[in-house]
Amino acid sequence: MASSDLPNLDEQVFEKPSLEGLLPAQRAAHAPRILLLYGSVRDRSYSRLLTEEAARLLRKMGAETRVFDPRGLPQPDGAPDDHPKVKELRELAVWAEGMVWTSPERHGAMSSILKAQIDWIPLSVGALRPTQGKTLAVMQVSGGSQSFNAVNQMRVLGRWMRMITIPNQSSVAKAFMEFDEAGRMKPSSYYERVVDVMEELVKFTLMTRDCAGYLVDRYSERRESAQEMSKRVNQRSI
Repeated sequence: MASSDLPNLDEQVFEKPSLEGLLPAQRAAHAPRILLLYGSVRDRSYSRLLTEEAARLLRKMGAETRVFDPRGLPQPDGAPDDHPKVKELRELAVWAEGMVWTSPERHGAMSSILKAQIDWIPLSVGALRPTQGKTLAVMQVSGGSQSFNAVNQMRVLGRWMRMITIPNQSSVAKAFMEFDEAGRMKPSSYYERVVDVMEELVKFTLMTRDCAGYLVDRYSERRESAQEMSKRVNQRSI
């Protein structure tokens, strides 16, 4: 049924946003679950070292972390969906409540290794949407001066995957100078920014994970579902 002053609006599926939907009575008590992806398989990969530093910070902040190792992951569409590495990645994506994507910048862009991981995570698997409504933090490392090409690209992908990408981000310039021989990040303003980003990610995850379904509940999809249901009822009656 259309509204009298909004004739294009279907009143049967229209819902006025409410504060109650954002503040559910039941709140999860477990540690925030964060999946971390990185975009290089070199022995001394600075995106991996930055990812491992971020994982340490997240655990310090009370989160549970999983770091996916991209070695052995086939190219997108280069193997069946039941390939062990593909299954591992997809199961982790379902498990996670938030993610961290860290990529080196190569030729002014994010790496193909990280992009392949994202491409293997589908928008939907049956009734499951592995990334929708989950939080995301993006970081990059550069061999030269500071750049934001990779993080900007990852933000576009995060939006496409229907994720809640947090405002803060990290871009570490001349990354080869920012880690010691043991692979630990040195004290610097870059390190402090990483702390800021992880802190913000945990806060956003705690704030949104219990109402993620409500946040991504859309009028257009409710209307489509109602139309499909009506069509099935009519077919049965025939």
